[in-house]
Amino acid sequence: QVQLVESGGGLVQTGGSLRLSCAAAGRTFSSAVMAWFRQAPGKAREFVVGINWSGGRTYYDDSVKGRFTISRDNAKNTGYLQMNSLKPEDTAVYYCAVDRYTRVVVTTTQDAFDYWGQGTQVTVSS
Repeated sequence: QVQLVESGGGLVQTGGSLRLSCAAAGRTFSSAVMAWFRQAPGKAREFVVGINWSGGRTYYDDSVKGRFTISRDNAKNTGYLQMNSLKPEDTAVYYCAVDRYTRVVVTTTQDAFDYWGQGTQVTVSS
């Protein structure tokens, strides 16, 4: 069992930055793929970025490449999402998720992820 708690969301102006954290309780986190998803108002939840268990492999959605950076610290059981050059279209609730059955290959499919946090709101004003 893994419990995930996101933090770091807030209101920021266009071009600003935020750093999200995902604190995990449970041993599975350090050996599993972790990802960030987001859900904008009136839209389906979508994949943003994922990272394998060691941090050696990452996969970014095209919409955030070059602006967002995912990382993890397994010693602290925490994942991070550094978001720079934020745009109004980045406004959404951001969720971290863990795929407990996968260590290496990052999948973008929501159904593959077993554990989810409650989400943190990110609002980018224009």
